[in-house]
Amino acid sequence: MMAKKAQEAAQTAWTRPALSAREIEVLTSWIASDSKTQVANQLYMSIGTLNTHITRIRGKYAAVGRSANTKAALVARALQDGLIELEDL
Repeated sequence: MMAKKAQEAAQTAWTRPALSAREIEVLTSWIASDSKTQVANQLYMSIGTLNTHITRIRGKYAAVGRSANTKAALVARALQDGLIELEDL
């Protein structure tokens, strides 16, 4: 019982990184897509720029102590932060 309360307290104390509107757009588009090429074309950017955005997003999550080194981890962070809903997946 005590461990569950501690876990709930930790979840509500998460610090959300300061993602820009464009970073949120990149993140949510990438989560909804199976291909970086598709996202890059949709957002009118190169794959290199897309990768730079993703790297910066991961860095911002790491800076607040919530690392997200995989796409699955970024999906979890986006869900936790209310950027996407389960229905979006």
